[in-house]
Amino acid sequence: MESPLALYRRYRPETFAEVIGQEHVTEPLRAALAGNRVNHAYLFSGPRGCGKTTSARILARSLNCEQAPVADPCGECESCRDLARGGPGSIDVIEIDAASHGGVDDARDLREKAFFAPVKSRYKVYIIDEAHMVTTQGFNALLKLVEEPPPHLRFIFATTEPDKVIPTIRSRTHHYPFRLIPPRLLSSYLSELCEQEGVAIEPTALPLVVRAGAGSARDTLSVLDQLLGGAGSDGVTYQLASGLLGYTPDTLLDDVVDAFAAGDGAAVFGVVDKVIETGQDPRRFTEDLLRRLRDLVIVSAVPDAPATGLIDVSHDQGERLVAQSARFGRAELTRAADLVAAGLTEMRGATAPRLLLELICARVLLPAADHGTDGVLARLDRLERRMAIAGPASSESAPAPVSAAAPPPTPAPVAPAERDPAQEPSAPEPVLSSEPPAVVPPEPEEPAAAAPAPTPAAAPTPAAAPAPTGSLSLVDVRRLWPDVIAATQRKRRVTWIHLTQNSQVVGFDGTTLTLGFNNAGARGSFESGSAEVLQEAIREVVGAEWRVEAILDPGASAGTSPPPDPAASPPPAPEHDSVPPEPEPEPEPPTPRRPRMADIQADAEAEPPHDPDEAVDLDDADVDAESGAELLARELGAQVIEEIPHR
Repeated sequence: MESPLALYRRYRPETFAEVIGQEHVTEPLRAALAGNRVNHAYLFSGPRGCGKTTSARILARSLNCEQAPVADPCGECESCRDLARGGPGSIDVIEIDAASHGGVDDARDLREKAFFAPVKSRYKVYIIDEAHMVTTQGFNALLKLVEEPPPHLRFIFATTEPDKVIPTIRSRTHHYPFRLIPPRLLSSYLSELCEQEGVAIEPTALPLVVRAGAGSARDTLSVLDQLLGGAGSDGVTYQLASGLLGYTPDTLLDDVVDAFAAGDGAAVFGVVDKVIETGQDPRRFTEDLLRRLRDLVIVSAVPDAPATGLIDVSHDQGERLVAQSARFGRAELTRAADLVAAGLTEMRGATAPRLLLELICARVLLPAADHGTDGVLARLDRLERRMAIAGPASSESAPAPVSAAAPPPTPAPVAPAERDPAQEPSAPEPVLSSEPPAVVPPEPEEPAAAAPAPTPAAAPTPAAAPAPTGSLSLVDVRRLWPDVIAATQRKRRVTWIHLTQNSQVVGFDGTTLTLGFNNAGARGSFESGSAEVLQEAIREVVGAEWRVEAILDPGASAGTSPPPDPAASPPPAPEHDSVPPEPEPEPEPPTPRRPRMADIQADAEAEPPHDPDEAVDLDDADVDAESGAELLARELGAQVIEEIPHR
């Protein structure tokens, strides 16, 4: 049993109507054939596999058709059958490979035979393939014949390098430049061929085949023929095409692009390591990454590029490209593409391609180290993204404090000032319990009548800081976290080491950032001055005041892990003692400011730790005077229904 012919031979066009992607050539040729205005010499030039030799055969077939002049051969006469696919050929149509017959002796032999009349056809047609291989002496030997041929003689030169054909020959021919076939046209053509062959092909695999063919119909059909030969019962799948053609899977490209967007260096270098461990070529990965960045640049400028066909990708991949481009700025994308393109050029002939790939990734991850225009624009893009995240929250939350703060301020200071046990503070008490303890002490100093006056001026002040971060989710915080870590590196290296090696973000509620540490020693060292550095970095990067809380278990909920060291003992004492409006008789717990961690540790080393509750008087008059209902309302935010007296 004979093996079937290759696809590019089985589906070679027999008419100009079947030639795809070359309408700018086929239509004028059909018009010339139909009007009997055919020239004596033609020059077909263009990339390989785009239809030059095939078009030359179709032209010769049309010239010798019994129904000529005609735009397309009839396919029924003897000459058309001889020159059809699989036909025996015609003695009057001579194909010469100039790569092996381009010398002056070959040209002289052709010149001697050309004057003989055709055997049974109207014209004797010479198709000289790879015409640029003809020597200068050979062209000079043919010059007179090409300039003034006998009436029965026609020349068709086909070449990929028309500049190497001497000008005297080019000036005596009609030049038709062929082009590469557009990807979308090739994709639809391949789909039709697969239907005719009865083999299924996944839509995501078609772009890989078209890309491997590089616009050449013959090369594309050769790639498809290889995939069809190795296809199983499922047909040509994406996994088969990507593995056989050596392209980087989309999952790896998605991972590295997402890591670039988040500034996650560990994920980026993890992808590089996976590329090496799976045996892929770093150069091919860099080329595929550059192509992905190019697609993202186009999508960033034209968001509907995948839908309109400006980028030849599947529907699912188009949605991923739109989502990924939204996480970058245009300056960031162009800078990354420039860096990858420059690195790809450096990889040519490099002995350590992995090292160069890692250096490329490091440059993309560090726009702050680039003091040029591209680096500055990339940093501006990051700032604009942060403002876009924080902007809607500030506009939405700005009117809320004004409208919500207008009714409560009047009853809020009255309830703690009167301290009347008979009066049930049902409405104002939940408001007081929801406020932080630091807000309670200044309120009793203001009179009740003056409460509405400072309310409009004081309301925006506490709301200004948390307003931009009120709508930030944990995902947004983690997205901004690499920039915060970079800011701490410039301030204190110890803090940067703790944040990169010993901790991770485990929770965020809008005002409190919870960090989980993997050991108690790292947590204690962080609280010894690094928390203030982190807060300064947060103010610099995010522009907000966040309270930083360190816990031991990274998986624990925020605020549930009790502090193990004595340095955390002062905060609970003001929490209990600052709730009543009257100052406590004990001088130790209330302090005008929160002591610094360094001072606390110095005191802890100077004297042994003491019990913070030993100075608490169980017979405190203020505690006894406070009813259970007030304690429930203050501590739990509960509202106790007044008891109905029974007579």
